[in-house]
Amino acid sequence: MLINVYCRSRPWLHTQLEANVKTAKHAILFAIILVLLIPAWADEKTPLKLVQATPLPELHDGDFDHFAVDLQGNRLFSTAEENSKVLVFDLKSNKLIHTIEGLKAPHSMVYRADLKKLFVVDGDSGDVRMYETGSYKPAGTIKVREGADSSTYDPMSKYLYIVDTGKDAHLPDSYITIVDTTSAKKVGEIKINSDDVEAITLEKSGPRLFVDIRGKGEVQVYDRNRHALLATWPLGEVAKKPTTIALDEPDHRLFVGTRDPGKLVVLDTDSGKVVTSYAAASMSDDMVYSPAQKRIYFAGSEFVDVFEQRDSNHYEKIGHVPTAFRAKTAILVPELNRYYVAVPHHENQSAELRVYEVVK
Repeated sequence: MLINVYCRSRPWLHTQLEANVKTAKHAILFAIILVLLIPAWADEKTPLKLVQATPLPELHDGDFDHFAVDLQGNRLFSTAEENSKVLVFDLKSNKLIHTIEGLKAPHSMVYRADLKKLFVVDGDSGDVRMYETGSYKPAGTIKVREGADSSTYDPMSKYLYIVDTGKDAHLPDSYITIVDTTSAKKVGEIKINSDDVEAITLEKSGPRLFVDIRGKGEVQVYDRNRHALLATWPLGEVAKKPTTIALDEPDHRLFVGTRDPGKLVVLDTDSGKVVTSYAAASMSDDMVYSPAQKRIYFAGSEFVDVFEQRDSNHYEKIGHVPTAFRAKTAILVPELNRYYVAVPHHENQSAELRVYEVVK
């Protein structure tokens, strides 16, 4: 009451107090609206939403490597590289349903649905191991080289192109070994003048094979029919240690993931020139381009970065999704609208398979 009397004797003060009260009310209202909207904004801006995690308590410390999928059989295959196993998950429940034992260091795989056969590249034994996926029994081996690691598959020829890394076999050169998965025989090889070679990918409209030459900080392009070197595309000072690779064939763009530093580098597949580059998650070991979404999923240690293509020269990072230490291998299964990340056991971090919904 005293305040009211005091304010009536001083009209200017009463007006100021009313203004302050209105300002405070507006501020409180704005804060309430902001609190209500922040979760909605966060959901809207998250391109990957964690929906399930399958614990894998039987695994000890050690990295995973690559995945393969059997859509008809509702199965996901994952190489637990340093646990010397291939894990088989049910795609409906995401539960572990089988473990293939007896490998040394499984790396990459391809599943032939028509043969119901899984081909596993085992680097330490220098073999491609074949399994009947009805019984999971061994179905033979194809001899390659020690150090065999990443691979890419040509669904037209049924050839599997396998990187035999020279440094892992204590050799001065690396090789791309070509295996016919129909006849289960080695049918050729391409020699590469570097002992440190990583991921490879191929185009569908032509014979080109794109190879990350990590030891030289460049991409080499080969004719996979003639086994001939066509071009060398240096990354220059943009970044070093190219480790992952993906292709946007219609837009003539090659995506390269590097580790020194962690970057997404975009190259023109007509000229080989670097178009642009962006900071990205470290230690990446898997990257995939989704042509339907115009998105790049870039898996690295502790984060998955998601980039969206605005046009062939411009990309925007729309997600920096937290994962786990050295959770650097993943697979996108667009038919299920799911993205799977392998999380290795490390200190207090338990091994698990994380399943993300792709938010469009």
